[in-house]
Order: sequence, then structure tokens, then C-alpha cells
Amino acid sequence: MNATPAGAAPSLSARARAIGADIAAPHADAVDRDSRFPGEAIDALRRDRLLGAMVPAELGGGGASLFEVAAACHALARGCAATGMIYAMHQIQVACLVNHGSNEGSNGWHRELMARMAAEQLLLGSATTEAETGGDIRNSVCAVEADREAGEGRFTLAKNASVISYGDQSDVILVTARRNPDAPSSDQVLVVLTRDDYRLEKTLLWDAMGMRGTCSDGYRLEAAGVTDQILPLPYADLSARTMLPVTHILWSSTWLGIAADAVSRARAFVRSEARRKPGTTPACAVRLAEATAKLQQMKTVILTAIRQYELACGSPELLTSLSFATAMATLKVTTSELVREVVEAAIRTCGLAGYRNDTPYSLGRHLRDAHSAALMIGNDRIMSHIATQLLVQRDGSGPFE
Repeated sequence: MNATPAGAAPSLSARARAIGADIAAPHADAVDRDSRFPGEAIDALRRDRLLGAMVPAELGGGGASLFEVAAACHALARGCAATGMIYAMHQIQVACLVNHGSNEGSNGWHRELMARMAAEQLLLGSATTEAETGGDIRNSVCAVEADREAGEGRFTLAKNASVISYGDQSDVILVTARRNPDAPSSDQVLVVLTRDDYRLEKTLLWDAMGMRGTCSDGYRLEAAGVTDQILPLPYADLSARTMLPVTHILWSSTWLGIAADAVSRARAFVRSEARRKPGTTPACAVRLAEATAKLQQMKTVILTAIRQYELACGSPELLTSLSFATAMATLKVTTSELVREVVEAAIRTCGLAGYRNDTPYSLGRHLRDAHSAALMIGNDRIMSHIATQLLVQRDGSGPFE
């Protein structure tokens, strides 16, 4: 990243880098070992007002671009993958509100919430999966139900969420549900719930191999609110325009942070070996070169995807095109495979020093966190969907088609 000019306020990525290195990293092993929420790092992000980075400046936020937020996710994940992933998941929800809560029939409720988010630095979570659908986020069993006894324009909602990451710590949760009890499972809306609107009953504890600090427990969610809280755009369109592309870009940026720290540790190991035998290049340096090449590949595909998204923004036709959806889906598959390959190459560079848990070059946590990438929206599910799209997708004539 570019250095901050002398006299200028530190950039978002520079502030995130400081928090990642000085606060998230020292606690990362404890967060992983104890499967606990990285409260120290999230508190620091709140103090530095980074939770409201994407909220428009006129509403009191930072007005940050997607590139700036992606760089922040990368910087945080270098220190602690769980912290980077929580920040990414939070900003994905913020992006949905920013892009679809100020227009397209919005009534002002969401703008008021965004102003609160910036002022109070609220943490946003999401509930898009249900136990009954097996992780298929584009179908819902639960539905928004009119609550006429409570008054006109009020609703209730009950969802058996198989996962709500950091649900206990969230101040706001965005929930997918069928539009009404008679709607088909794919006719979904996105409902924005504040802590006062819902009650959570924990049904499943998060004891996973990696990304342990995301605290992705399962919950029974029961909520009530007013219909103004429902984003007006159908979830299918909202997902295509914002949720999925921003998700894949910010997740990939987080995985890039994991890979970058793994390569940094491998580089430090190779340098230590070179100092032990001056005048020679350690044999393991070849593996370092391999890891570095794959890391550069990850950077390139992420930067390309961000540019594609920027070019498509403002054009619903482009954002909902099959070619754009395929590009964003393949981004996720590519980076989720590459992060594992980079970490494995770094481990082979360091040998036993990387394999052990008690050395400065330890990479066990990185490897376990990296294995989560292919499972977050499973790659097999994505590739099956891409295969179906390719049957009907026409050859494009644009520069990225």
C-alpha cells in the first residue's frame, strides 16, 4: 500500500494495520486457543471509528471505498484472521445498507440507522443460513409475518439460524426471510433488526478447526419490528448487486492477509537460515519463491475483481449479468484455494519450525484458518452453480467478458 503523505491523517489501511499489528496479533493465539471473540481488537476498531468507515460522510461516517475497506481487512487479518473476517462480515452488511438503504424506495429508517452506526460505532452481523436449507442462502423457510394484533405495519419473524457469527456481540443483525408466509422459498427480503428488536436463543456452539474467534454459534432468532425495517429491493437483486460481490472481495482480502503473514514468517525463516550460512542461498528459498508467486497471484485477482466491481457500479444490468456473477464466484473459488496453497508452501519453507506451535515461524493457526475458506459458501456448490450458468451464458464483447 502507498505510504501516508507527511502531515496527512493516517489512511484507513494504515490505522487498520496498526490495530492489526499492535492489538490483534498479540491476542491472536489466545483468541484461537480459547475460541473467543477478539474483543480487544474490535474495541480498538470502535475507538478509532473504523466500524463506520463505509457509512457516507454526510451521515457521519468515513465514506470509504471498497478498495480501502478491502485493504483494511487484509491488514487486520495479517495480525488475526478472526478479526479480519469479523471486520469483513460487518462491512458486507454496511455495504448492503449504504447501497440499498438510501434509495430504491427506502423510507428513511435505514438512513437514520446508518447515522447511528457512525455515531455509536455499531457492530453488524447477519443471519442468512437456516438449518432447514443446509446452508443455501438463496432459499428461506422462515417468513416475515404481519402482526396485526400489534398494529398496522408491524411484523414478526422466527428463524432457526444454523450460524450467526459473533451473534452475542452484534448490535444489529440483517436477516433473510421469505417475503410473506405464502411466498416461495426464493422470494426473499433482507430485514434489518436492532438489538431491541430480537431475542437470541443459542442452539449450537462454535468449536471449529479454524476461524475460531468468529464465534459462529447457531441460534433461534425471534424478532418483531416495523415494515420500514425491510429493505425494499428483493434479496435476489440485492445479493447480485452488493451482497455476493462485496462478500467475495472482502473475504478474499481477508484470506490474502492470512497468506501475506504466512509468507512474511517464511521469509523471516529463510533470512535466519541465510545468516547461519553466509554466502549461500538456503534450499528452502525455492519454496519461499513459490509461496510469493502464489501470493502475487492472489493480489492480482483481487485487484482485478475490485476494478470490475467499480466499473459495474451504477449499472444494475452489469451487476446482475451472468458474466459478472461468474467473475465474482470464480474470484472466491480461486482465492480460497490459493490461500491454502500459499500457507502450505510457507510451511514447507520453514519445515519443522513452521509445523511446531512453539516457534516464531509457527503456521498451524494460519493453515487451519485457511482451510475455512473453501467451506464458506462451499466451493463445490459455487462451481455447480457456475456450471449451470455457463450453459446459458453468451460470449460477451466487453473488456472483461
